This record gives sequence, C-alpha cells and structure tokens, in this order.
Amino acid sequence: MNADTDRPTLLLVHGAWHGAWCWEPVSTELDANGWRSHVVDLPSVAHPLAGRHDPARPVGMLDDADAIRDSLRRIDGPVVVIAHSYGGVPTTEAIADAASVVGAVYLAAFQLDAGESMFTFLGAPVPDDGTGHAPPYEDARRVLFDDVPDADADRAVARLRPQSVRSFTERVTTAGWRTVPSSYIVCDRDQALEPSRQRELATRAGSVHRLPSSHSPFLSMPRQLATLLGRIATPTLPTQR
Repeated sequence: MNADTDRPTLLLVHGAWHGAWCWEPVSTELDANGWRSHVVDLPSVAHPLAGRHDPARPVGMLDDADAIRDSLRRIDGPVVVIAHSYGGVPTTEAIADAASVVGAVYLAAFQLDAGESMFTFLGAPVPDDGTGHAPPYEDARRVLFDDVPDADADRAVARLRPQSVRSFTERVTTAGWRTVPSSYIVCDRDQALEPSRQRELATRAGSVHRLPSSHSPFLSMPRQLATLLGRIATPTLPTQR
C-alpha cells in the first residue's frame, strides 16, 4: 500500500541487546496500513563485526541519542518516535532539540527524567568500571519473548548482542517528553520491566494504553501493535486511557 504522505513518519527505536531487525514485522504491518516508517540501529549494541568503535571510549546512551538525531535529520516532515524499553532513554535525550518530532511513544520503555539513568531508576548499583558490555538475559526466551511463537523467539534470541554498560549508567540531561507530546504503552504480561514500574513511568505521559503482551509485542502481536501505533500517531483520532 502506498504511504499516506499527510501522516507523520514513524521512527522505530529498539531496546537493549536488540537491533533494527526486531521491528521488521511491525514495519510490514505499518506499510500495509499506509504508514511510512524508519528504523535505527543503536551503536551501544555490540556489532558482530569488531572494530566499529574505539574500545578506549565505550559507547553509551548519549551516542545512541546522536544516532537517533542523525536518523531524524534524514527524514522529511513531522516524525513520531516509537521507543522500546531501554530505547526510551536515548529517545528522551534526542527529541528535546528535534523540531521535526511531533510525538513520542514509549513501549514498555524507560521514560526517564533529567538526572536519571536506567540503573538509577531501577535502583541497581552503578559499577565502578562503566566499560565493557552486558550479555543478554540467560533466560531471554522467557524474559523477553514469553508469548512469541517458538520459531520466531528462537531466531530473536540468536540475534541478541551484548549491550554497552555505559548505556545503562549515563544520565539523561534533558527530558524531551516535557515539551513533546508523549504516550505510553504498558505491556501487561511483561517479565523484563514489571508492569507496576511501567505504570509508574506512564504517569509522565500524556496518554496511556495497554497491550496484553509480554516485553516484545513487536514479535508476538505486530498487527495489534501497528494498529495501536497508528491510532496514537493520528492526531484526528482521540487517544484513549
């Protein structure tokens, strides 16, 4: 289906350990619904090919924010940014000074305020050495993809990559959601970010929505997620709490 050029473009931002690949099913559904979408690969996820970044300077959240800004500059017209999980942190940083962004959607994501990092929000101890990478969950199949069909979940687990520790410890300097309209999608069966913590974060958003999914609805229910994203991103349709 041809994209409706009167609609904003959707920029899809993945979370920790993932890559742009995780949005493929949702991108397909969005295209079928007439939405233009772009994806971004965050540099804090270790690339399978060595040497992409200087090992003496660990990549962190601020580098991810720069990657999002670069993607925004490449898109003509208004943009709604969709951020999943950790991806909410650099998104919050990046959209603060992006004139083209007309909305942000936090999907089971960390909608942090200035001065917070993912570790400080979770109450996790900040390591003395912020270098290196954190491996994915040992039980990623259950924690991240509990309601994803087996074959799809197995492929997703195989594609996970280590995540820069620095991305978890760098603090937000500017909370873009304070000036950009935002929505939050709570995943009710999430085992990675507890729904109660999501509801706490969602108090910062302008509208709140829910999906009966675990942490990865982009793989378990891409059609329902794409439909919901389209409804949120359409200014003429009322949002629902």
